[in-house]
Amino acid sequence: AGGRSRSRRTIPSAGATYPLEIYLVVGKDCVGNLAAGFYWYIWERHALELKIGKDLRKEITVACLEQDFISFAPVSVLISAQYERTTSHYGHRGIRYVHMEAGHACQNIHLEAGSLGLGTVVVGAFDDEELKAIVGIEEAPLALMPVGYPG
Repeated sequence: AGGRSRSRRTIPSAGATYPLEIYLVVGKDCVGNLAAGFYWYIWERHALELKIGKDLRKEITVACLEQDFISFAPVSVLISAQYERTTSHYGHRGIRYVHMEAGHACQNIHLEAGSLGLGTVVVGAFDDEELKAIVGIEEAPLALMPVGYPG
């Protein structure tokens, strides 16, 4: 209709502020013809943009307090937030709304993984600053979801 994007967001966002950024951590020789690296998900185009062209799973595992299963996951989804997008409208309460939105995103990823016969878990135990430095982001990391075949 009228030149509008056909892409739709699949989670609610307070005031349509959409504070979340979604990234993929892809391991070497893990996901079809997708090269190992760190990718930003561009929702408007349903596309990935390569940000770092190397397998970062080992470094990310260290930042995630040595949770080894992360290094074996073919792909991990990193959910981060730019709080200001929401707090500029709702003040301090916006932090709560961002966390609710992240929970909705995690649930969708969990449900989709399950429908594909894959397993995942939400990891929140990581050193925020170390993780940000490894992947080169400025926004706040909220959750990492390693995705793979259940063992």
